Parts: sequence; C-alpha cells; structure tokens
Amino acid sequence: MRSLFLTICLVAFAAFASTAQSYNQLWIPDTLSGTEFNLTIRDTFAQLVPGNQTITGGINGKFWGPTLFFNKGDVVHMNVLNKLNEATTLHWHGFHLPAVMDGGPHQVIPPGTLWQPYWEVTNNASTYWYHPHLHEETMAHITKGIGGLIIVRDAEEAALPLPRTYGVDDIPLALTDRDFNTQNQFVEVPYGDSMMVNGTLRAKTSVPAQVVRFRVLNGAIERSYNIGFSDNRSFYVICSDGGLLNAPVPLTRYLLHAGERVEILVNFSGQSGQLVDLKAFNSTLAQNVPGGDLFPNGPFANYLARKDFNMLHINVTAQTANAITAIPSALKTNVLLNAADANITRKLSIIDSMGVTNPPILGGVAFVINHKLFDINYNQYNVPLGNTEIWEIKSTSNFGHPFHIHDVEFNILSVNGVAPTAAQAGWKDVVFVPANQTVRFIARFEDYADALHPFMYHCHISLHEDEGMMGQFVVTSASATNEPETKPDFSIFPNPATDRIFVKMDDPEAAIYYLKIMDAVGRVKLMLPQPQLSGGVDISKFTPGTYFVQITEQATKKVLTQKFVKQ
Repeated sequence: MRSLFLTICLVAFAAFASTAQSYNQLWIPDTLSGTEFNLTIRDTFAQLVPGNQTITGGINGKFWGPTLFFNKGDVVHMNVLNKLNEATTLHWHGFHLPAVMDGGPHQVIPPGTLWQPYWEVTNNASTYWYHPHLHEETMAHITKGIGGLIIVRDAEEAALPLPRTYGVDDIPLALTDRDFNTQNQFVEVPYGDSMMVNGTLRAKTSVPAQVVRFRVLNGAIERSYNIGFSDNRSFYVICSDGGLLNAPVPLTRYLLHAGERVEILVNFSGQSGQLVDLKAFNSTLAQNVPGGDLFPNGPFANYLARKDFNMLHINVTAQTANAITAIPSALKTNVLLNAADANITRKLSIIDSMGVTNPPILGGVAFVINHKLFDINYNQYNVPLGNTEIWEIKSTSNFGHPFHIHDVEFNILSVNGVAPTAAQAGWKDVVFVPANQTVRFIARFEDYADALHPFMYHCHISLHEDEGMMGQFVVTSASATNEPETKPDFSIFPNPATDRIFVKMDDPEAAIYYLKIMDAVGRVKLMLPQPQLSGGVDISKFTPGTYFVQITEQATKKVLTQKFVKQ
C-alpha cells in the first residue's frame, strides 16, 4: 500500500514538474507605422489557458494591440473605432498633445463611435503606450487586455549604434499579472496569481548572442516588478519614460512601477546556447510597496505576493548579421530644467482616508490627493501657458503610489531630499512616491492652452484612480480671453449628401473646436476634435437617413446643431 502511494506521489510530482517547466512562445505584437493609424477596440476571446477561452478585450486583435511606430515631427492621425458594448477612452500615455486629443476621462468614445484625434509628435525617441482611461472603468478595461505600445524614433536615437530590429534584438515586454477563475475568465482584482508578458503565460523567447534591447512596460493593475536576471548579470538602462539618458547606467535590479517604462541593453555576446530568466525579485519588497503587501485573505491576497518569480525564459541563439556587440559609452546630452527658473512651487498631498463609502472603496481605505476624491467637474489648478513649475508631492500615506501627470515630461528633483538615481535622472512621466516621503519634480507647460478640456494627474494604480485618486488641471492663456467675439452660425452642403459633407462657419473669424455627428436617435457616430475640414467629412459608411452635426465654436464655446440627410 505504501509502495502504491509512493508511486502515485512520484507520478504526480513528475507531472507537476513537467507542467512547471513548460513554456509558451512569447507573442510579439504586430506593428503599424506611418502617419494614419486604424485602431478598432472590441470584446473578443483568446485561448490563454487550456479549456475555456477567456473573454478579453483587444485592439485589432484578441488581446492587447499593435505596436505603433511614430517619427518625431510627424503629424499622426488616429482612427479609433469603439466596437465594445460600452463606452471607453484611449489615452496616449506620455505624449505632449492638446488636451482635447489626450484620451482621458473627458474624451469618452460611445459604443459604435469613431474618434479621430491627431497631433504633431514632439516627444523624444522612447517607448510610450496607449490604454483606456474611462473614469471608474479603467481597471476593468485594462484587465480585459486593451492597450498597446508606441515607439517614437528620432534622428538622435537613429544615429546611435543601438539594436532596433523589432522582435529580434529590439523586443517589447509588457509586464502584467492576471487572476483566472475556474471558468478561465479574468477576475478584476488588484493582483493576479499568474504572470503574463505580452499576454503570454510562462513566456519564453530566443535572443541572438549580441546586444539585445528590451523595451519594458509595467502594464499591471497595481504590482511593481523588481526586474533582474537569474544569473545576476548586469544590464544597462538607456532610456526612461520620456527619452534617452545621457549614458547607459549599469544595474542588476530596477524597480519598475505601474505605468512606467524602461529600455535596457543586455549583452549576450558569446553566450549562444545559454539559458537565463528575466525575473521579478519581489521577495525584497516592503509591505508598503505594491506587490510587497502581504494579505492572507481578501481581495489583495495573491500567490505572487513578496516572492521572486520568473517572467521570461530566454534561450540565447546564434548571432545575426550586422549585430551590435558593444554597449555605447554615451547616448545624448540632455538639457534638463533648472529649478531656479520655476515660476511656482505647487504643493500636493497624498493621504489615507478611512471609512469612505461613496464611492464604495475596496477595503474601505481611500487614497486621496489634496484631501479630495476626484470630481470630473472640478479643476484643481489653472496652469499659465509657458509656466515652469515645481510640483512637490508630500505623502502621509502608509502605501507608496506611482504618480503620473498628463501633457508633460518632467525631471525629478529629489525623493525625500535625495537627488534621483542616474537611471531616474532623465525625462519622466511617472514617479514613485514612497510611503511617508516627499517627491519634487519640475516641468514646463508649453503649448496647447485649453480652458475647456483639462489634463489629469493621478496614481497609476488603476484601482486607486478608479476610486478617486486623481485630479485635473487646465492650461490657460491670457490671450484666450482677448479673442474676438464671433457669430458661430454654420452651413452644411451638399444637403442631402451621399459620400461627403462640407461644414463651413458663416463668420470667417470663427473656427470649429469640436464636431460630432449623431444619428436620428442621438447616438454619436463620429467625433472630430479641432477638425481639419478643407476636404470635408467622410460620411460614405453611414447608412441612409437623417443625421445631426453638432459643433462647438472655438472662441465662444457655443454649441450649435444642424440636420442633414444621408442619401
């Protein structure tokens, strides 16, 4: 009997070991490049684990979305079609662009609606991303898998001897974790029990025996990842959120928080045939760092809490032709902002608030910025156009928070009085504010004054921002108050129309700030922020019937509506 029991145990252990060592090929997202991008958001299914398919959300696919390639200086046009059964938004994380194009909670895309923002790419070469940002639904939509990476290229980066063959020696890694129920469906929780890279469980990939570039995004709901390699090899940080550093920074660990990106170089030269794992060394995280908090039960309990775990199994293969085999000694000369040039120091607070019931808060503790839960109708700050500002964030919270601001990239001045590390001393849009510490950063608010549409600042733990850990500001211009009074009447022609309509303001001094087209029952079909109308508006895909054009005039912000017929 004991022998039979031992045999069963050995067989079970062997099966477990075989399963534990099985890997799935890392999925590399498809790419889109150019100046016009078609992105369709939809509910779908993906075979993520054996058995039932998982209900997911994807952009142009079953999970996640394509990697977009932008060139600095180009004007990019986005055609975002929402095919979900609910409203959503799509935020261009890290980009300097008009607030009306930003994709935050104010730019809601109803179901069945096409949203067409556009902007000039002024960001430096780096890795950015796009993701939903609908207030109180961000966690749900990111959990589905909606999002994608954006890679900006510029002349400075192109002149450097860096790997840039996408998917070969320049590899995107979107880190996240998910929890599955017994039906293989995602559970909306802060922490998942299963690590995923690019939507792949137990991911593996092959890299050539040369210098390889990993573009790493922390796309998790909450967890931070203390990244490093199983053999403790050094890697070189070359890029933070918003651009190249002055020189590569050698490290063996990098603590990456939700929303942050980092680009690293790893030299695999002469290592063909070797195996190594990219790991999260999270056993060292403190209780007040996301992923280090241990809860035996409840919504924050998770298998990966305060553990070291593998993220990506790497097999080193033969070197490619024209391989990069050395780490460059220098990258660029960044001209950072000077604290002495600041017009103002804004002082923000992060606090814990107990017993919040409206909205219902997971665990009953609300994390609050400036003593106020988010109110979409309240602007905390009016930032004068052209201001250089220091933002000082003092935390009395017992938990650390990754703080993100829209519109600008900033330079960290200090964390609790200490200058940033070399790897954090470049351009950033996310900074971790440790528990009971103070962070100071400096930013310049150039371009895009808009008193109507605000920019956001918030904790990038999507659970926290959904629960109200968010505020907003508008960038204002003195000249905006001196704009001439206009008469915002407009005309539509031809009417009836078949393929295209032209919308013209009757007053030549007037301009259209926003244009929407709605069907006869009020469903929004098309959203055009600050539209370029010289070529008219394409209505060729509309079904015949009655529609309404609604315009918001630039100077007066008056809203007017007129009817037209699509034949």
